[in-house]
Amino acid sequence: MLFSYKATKKDGTAATGTIEAGSHEGAVQALAHQGLHPLVVKAATAKGKGGGNITFGNFGKKVKSSDLVIFTRQLATMVSAGVPLARGLELLQEDPESPYFKEVLSSITRDVRGGLPLGDAFAKYPNVFSDVYVNMVKAGEEGGILDQIMKRLAKQIESDASMKKQVKSAMAYPIVIGCITVVAFFGIMFVLMPKLGSIFAQLAGPGYQLPIYTRVLLNFADYCRKYVFIYAPIIIISIVFLRRYIKTPSGKYKLHVLLLRLPVVGPIVSKLAIARFARTFSSLMGAGVGVLEALSVTGGAIGNKVIEKELLNAAEAVKAGKPLSAQLAASPHFPRIIPEMLQVGEETGQMDKVLVKVADFYEEEVTTTMDGLASIIEPIMILVLGAGVGVIAASVMGPLAQLSTHINGNGN
Repeated sequence: MLFSYKATKKDGTAATGTIEAGSHEGAVQALAHQGLHPLVVKAATAKGKGGGNITFGNFGKKVKSSDLVIFTRQLATMVSAGVPLARGLELLQEDPESPYFKEVLSSITRDVRGGLPLGDAFAKYPNVFSDVYVNMVKAGEEGGILDQIMKRLAKQIESDASMKKQVKSAMAYPIVIGCITVVAFFGIMFVLMPKLGSIFAQLAGPGYQLPIYTRVLLNFADYCRKYVFIYAPIIIISIVFLRRYIKTPSGKYKLHVLLLRLPVVGPIVSKLAIARFARTFSSLMGAGVGVLEALSVTGGAIGNKVIEKELLNAAEAVKAGKPLSAQLAASPHFPRIIPEMLQVGEETGQMDKVLVKVADFYEEEVTTTMDGLASIIEPIMILVLGAGVGVIAASVMGPLAQLSTHINGNGN
């Protein structure tokens, strides 16, 4: 949320502007960290720009993962070189191509100059810096290893971006073919079939009956045209309500349950979640974050509500003194190798290094599965399209051949 404020500085001079925070109390605390004494703080509408503070609309509020990786690596280098944090941020805020990211970094630079910890400054922009990112930065600040943490974060962001790219690449071909199929279907039903029906009626004359497969196709096309104003709105409304329901906690949980149960999709979703869990949890543990907090943050970062719930339940059990490996061993979604590797990590004190190996293994598994799936989907889609074209061709050419014989017979 965006808040406008009127405040006084330490020297008694007045200050006005806007600040972004999650709540009114958060805005007041952020101003206090900057050395300001807030007099009036109220919600403001984000329009335009002014006063050097962030005042932007909703358009373009995204940052590319590549920009975030470059920023993270450069900041790590500057921190390692001993450059003051505020100075480093000031130098980096001119690099990104995204205007939004530039303004975010500008605001963070002002916050850090005002005494706000870097992790808290990042936390004000959850659409740019995830919970994992923020918690690891906070752990790095507390442990004095911020440069190492930033390097870990850069590797993790690169890994996540690579996995997303692979999934999108594998799904691109089926999506394109599916869209072409839908467009072709409506073109045939609404344009081609009516003309063919008219031609057949003129050529056949009274008393001639078309083959059954041609009649079925013509009747189906006629049904689609007649009732399009009934079923089309129903389909659109159903999709809108379904999308809204999926965004609710209950709907999202049920969707994730369904995805995990699907024959082909389920294993891929499960492996993706496990790979993300292993890499994120290892990064947090390596940064010195406590097990309970790491489980909570990791649960929200893996993108699956079912497995997130299991991790939260595991955190409660760990809080009661039970080993984490034993809790995950009872889960149906974590393969046996995960609790076994966790047990090794618990015994050797190298849980973060062990989990990195697990993450690498499952990311490679996902890549192999997606490549295999793409190679299978392509011939299946071609076969389905070929079958559709064959049915339409038979429905057209069969009657034409019969009509030719029928007309020649009548002519004789």
